[in-house]
Amino acid sequence: MERAELTDWIERYERAWRTAGTEGIADLFAEGATYLTSPWRAPIVGLEALAAFWDAGRRGPDEAFTLTAEVVAVEGDTGVARVAVDYEATGNRWRDLWIVRLDADGRCSSFEEWPFAPDQPDGQE
Repeated sequence: MERAELTDWIERYERAWRTAGTEGIADLFAEGATYLTSPWRAPIVGLEALAAFWDAGRRGPDEAFTLTAEVVAVEGDTGVARVAVDYEATGNRWRDLWIVRLDADGRCSSFEEWPFAPDQPDGQE
């Protein structure tokens, strides 16, 4: 993977998130892809489960948000990006690290995110 490939994949991810329906998922993710939202949860596995997860997690294609991403590292088939998402209507803000593994077709076979929100405990006392 090259940095430009990961940047392109993130841009396609954002477009798919902003598009009604979940048909775009098959262009982004491999059939048996895993999607890990937390190190404490079981991964979401497969396109059908990913589609259900996306439908449950978004308000619709008109949801106003800003997404910015910076590729931090790329090695072999794996890339890491620092991602910021700000939702206008709710005021929710997320800062993420995404670990993305792309297959030979440019689809994600493994997605892992480390999301942080401002009110989330950080383990410090």
